[in-house]
Amino acid sequence: PRRPTRCAEARFPRSTRGYLARVEPMIRTTHVGSLPRSAEVLAAIEEREAGGPELDPALVRRAVAECVDRQVETGLDVVNDGETAKTSYVTYIRDRLTGFGAGRRPPGPADNDLADFPEYAERVRRTRPELPVCTGEIGYRDTGPVQADIGALRAALARHPDREGFLTAASPGIVALYHGNLHYPDRESYVLAIAEAMKTEYDAIHAAGLLLQLDCPDLAVQRTFFPPDADGLAAFRRLAAENVAVLNHALRDIPPEGVRLHVCWGNSEAPHTRDVALRDVLDIVLTARAATLSFEGANPRHGHEWAVFTEVELPDDRWILPGMIDSTTHFVEHPELVADRIERYARAVGPERVLAGTDCGMATFAANESALDQRVAWAKLRSLVEGAELAARRLRRAPARSHPRAGQGSAPPADPDAHPAERDARRGARGS
Repeated sequence: PRRPTRCAEARFPRSTRGYLARVEPMIRTTHVGSLPRSAEVLAAIEEREAGGPELDPALVRRAVAECVDRQVETGLDVVNDGETAKTSYVTYIRDRLTGFGAGRRPPGPADNDLADFPEYAERVRRTRPELPVCTGEIGYRDTGPVQADIGALRAALARHPDREGFLTAASPGIVALYHGNLHYPDRESYVLAIAEAMKTEYDAIHAAGLLLQLDCPDLAVQRTFFPPDADGLAAFRRLAAENVAVLNHALRDIPPEGVRLHVCWGNSEAPHTRDVALRDVLDIVLTARAATLSFEGANPRHGHEWAVFTEVELPDDRWILPGMIDSTTHFVEHPELVADRIERYARAVGPERVLAGTDCGMATFAANESALDQRVAWAKLRSLVEGAELAARRLRRAPARSHPRAGQGSAPPADPDAHPAERDARRGARGS
């Protein structure tokens, strides 16, 4: 297959690290977004959440600089602000969008992810804080907070010109999933209003020369809100296709190579037995205007799904960013295991089309006890870098060839109503 052009984060840095010559094949490393915050930052966030003042801008800039320095010292290639000032990857929008306030969430479908394990569900059930609901017209309140995020990261990156930076933003679909609607007449108009407002944030991040990462757990995790049968899967696929269409509308002014999209099955240590299979939603996800697809690859319920990429027709203009590090446990993966995982993907699609990352954020909710211990999180990231270096050395000795089906054109239109078995039959009929 013809060699694809490079997306923004697949470019090589302008300088080289001494311990690894920048020659192909090499595997660049990054992570998904949140990193454990310092005790000082956590205390400030907790005070803000209790009704106190906003975080001191000087504290945030200092913390972001330290976070970026630590990522570079660890060896990561594409770095961010660790979501330092955010309470979480999605609930931060309450401070940036108008139209949200106190209210009772309207009834809706229940999440059935733990339906097979009622005793475990009872054990882990927690009382969650009430989230704001939509009670009025949605708009983007003020670009000050996103510009502060941009300024802090760019200032930190100025000391590391050989690194690329990214900032995360919540997708319209995940905002709608977390925040109930009491204002708009239907879900379609609600999600579209969110998209039009969030476009301001997306455009600002891109205009600043940073990679935009869209956090879209809704494109996988929302499967468990539907019945586990074929009709439930079909209904979920229609919703996922609607979410991608709205997201694409919000991304209409940003080239795909400036965007990466993160999909996950919920950043939790849980059974995950009702998760949607990657192959059952991948065709829809690949229609998004994002050159790089980030997804969980270390999650033990999905670790085998690298094999999907020996069958899928990965478009020429797409890259994959599978997780090589589990973000929900305190096991520190051995670099040999990380290298093994990387090589599977590299031999499926070609090493030049693989970036290595984490399954999800390492501190999704800043002050939540589920956040990884800070020292353990950094040890896991160092193992990621060492594993990528090891995989690169192995691949240089025995270069991987792209799978013969990889890189054969652009992503085909997804048919959200097609059952996966029906799509398999169609592939067989084509002699694939």
